[in-house]
Amino acid sequence: MEEVNGPELNDEELFEHYKFVAGKGQEPLRVDKFLMNFIENATRNKIQQAAKEGNIWVNNSIVKSNYKVKAGDEVRVMFEHPPYEFLLTPEDIPLNIVYEDDVLLVVNKSPGMVVHPGHGNYSGTLINALLHHIESLPLNSDERPGLVHRIDKDTSGLLVVAKTEAAMTHLAKQFHDKTSEREYIAIVWGNVENESGTIEGHIGRNPKNRLQMDVFPEGDQGKEAVTHYRVLERLGYVTVISCKLETGRTHQIRVHLKYIGHTLFNDERYGGEKILKGTTFTKYKQFVDNAFKILPRQALHAKTLGFVHPVSDEFMRFDSEVPEDMATCITKWRQYAKHSQEE
Repeated sequence: MEEVNGPELNDEELFEHYKFVAGKGQEPLRVDKFLMNFIENATRNKIQQAAKEGNIWVNNSIVKSNYKVKAGDEVRVMFEHPPYEFLLTPEDIPLNIVYEDDVLLVVNKSPGMVVHPGHGNYSGTLINALLHHIESLPLNSDERPGLVHRIDKDTSGLLVVAKTEAAMTHLAKQFHDKTSEREYIAIVWGNVENESGTIEGHIGRNPKNRLQMDVFPEGDQGKEAVTHYRVLERLGYVTVISCKLETGRTHQIRVHLKYIGHTLFNDERYGGEKILKGTTFTKYKQFVDNAFKILPRQALHAKTLGFVHPVSDEFMRFDSEVPEDMATCITKWRQYAKHSQEE
């Protein structure tokens, strides 16, 4: 018997940290392995410890770590304390603020900084820094203070933050209505065939790896996503491109570019940390390894951000320099491409 007899779930005593419903095609799988596929940065030891302490529930009953999850099962991880992301602590962390007034600010986020607290990252985030800089921030629909949009931890660049409820509503509507302007610079594997193009394809969770997103071209799964791209520079085995977002889905640029066969350079989650294009020469492998060390993250920077100011109705556009790690990597590829042509 895999279930443990225990009390029915009492939401007044416990706080839900995670909730997952096993899909229709779910083969029987131990609950600790199942949760490993869903929870980022979780170790099997931690999950097994949580099970020992009675924190893992399936269909409202406590289960052991060897419980086999089946299609349709509702798996919840419950603790006696609220999720840490709701225990937000102001922290004196330097911010690169490029613009600020009474209702909003625009920040240039450095690579490696997590935007908001979550599993494994409960401090040192942009939200922690903002709460030190500003006494109070309005909550968005996900209860995230000030955030109108977000960018991934290892993506650098511009973000707008709302300081009032009215500004939050106004800015969120612009992002929803696709009237905001967002341009990213990316280095991708391969020589992009067309000078420009549009990538369309609904984006949703990858059913086999919940930490990845995937493209569903039929449109019956996921949410609509549209990315416009333009080639800026061809550097042999990689290409520097500009991407403009029409929608803002999780990992949109990363997933869309992989979908057309041009994974972001050094994007570990989507396979870009391997050599995807190029020669078999040892020297080339050494060159790419050095480039990975120079740019130890996915090659993506949110360069330009434009929106209508919620109070003045003025259209504001902000631009940022490509950060040093990415600029150096581009220079290295430029030199390599030039040297290869000369040989």
